[in-house]
Amino acid sequence: MNTAIQTWQLTRRFGNFVAVDHLDLEVRAGEVLGYLGPNGSGKTTTIRMLLGLLHPSEGRAEVLGYDVVSNAEQVRARSGYMSQKFALYNDLTVLENLTFYAGVYGVNDHGRVKDVLDLLGLAQHQKERTQNLSAGWRQRLALATAIVHQPGLLFLDEPTSGVDPVARRAFWDLIYELAEQGITIMVSTHYMDEAEYCTVVGIMRDGKLLALAEPNQLKQLLPGQAWEVVTRPLLPAMEILERLPGIVRVSLAGNHLRVIAPATLDPAEVSRHLLAAGIHLESMAPGVTMIEDVFTALAAGN
Repeated sequence: MNTAIQTWQLTRRFGNFVAVDHLDLEVRAGEVLGYLGPNGSGKTTTIRMLLGLLHPSEGRAEVLGYDVVSNAEQVRARSGYMSQKFALYNDLTVLENLTFYAGVYGVNDHGRVKDVLDLLGLAQHQKERTQNLSAGWRQRLALATAIVHQPGLLFLDEPTSGVDPVARRAFWDLIYELAEQGITIMVSTHYMDEAEYCTVVGIMRDGKLLALAEPNQLKQLLPGQAWEVVTRPLLPAMEILERLPGIVRVSLAGNHLRVIAPATLDPAEVSRHLLAAGIHLESMAPGVTMIEDVFTALAAGN
């Protein structure tokens, strides 16, 4: 399988601050890469370097076979980019926005514009002014402007930020429709649950790539087992559990606690520690491992 993105020790500094730290990344053609990490972890800086918008301080990268520094124009002509802040013209209609961006990319085929409107469900809104659209529909229009020129690679920089859960789910359905058409997609996000939708996931922290693997493979990196623990009360139990040997992490999860600990953890032993503090353990059962569990453990150095 061909490689869509490859970097070698890619690094970007801003003064003394290292935004991306010696990144080695390989994304195969046709993959949906989820690039995860909190705000400030280096996700946007990576994408801007891959698009040739920022030059690396060290290292190099190739996108679709082109060097991102010496062949930046070829990279951008063959890539689509949807930024965190959608660059749409509020006083233009949906159709006018899409037609404008098609022209920027040299696409003069009105049939292509119509196809994109239909693909993203925008045909019914094509005469509406962009300023009157909801966040979810603005998001779709921004995606439309990024794919109107039929790119081979699509960069989506935190595209679902500020969008409601229903619109987020619908947007990911669109991403997979595009992937089925053969477009390689790199999507950055700080929503850990979105990693489950990706074919491969990279986890970033402080400019470093902590892991890169398929979601199920990543979950095998968790140093232990996820446990769902129900106690009354919760907060004092949380403090006690955090002090027990072998406990990696304890967090609130609605009306119970989520504990990351060895699979050999004995519920009876946990119950004894809690009872000694006057806390009743109602139940304790193995839980389903989530990407967020892995991220937290890796970020903490466990």
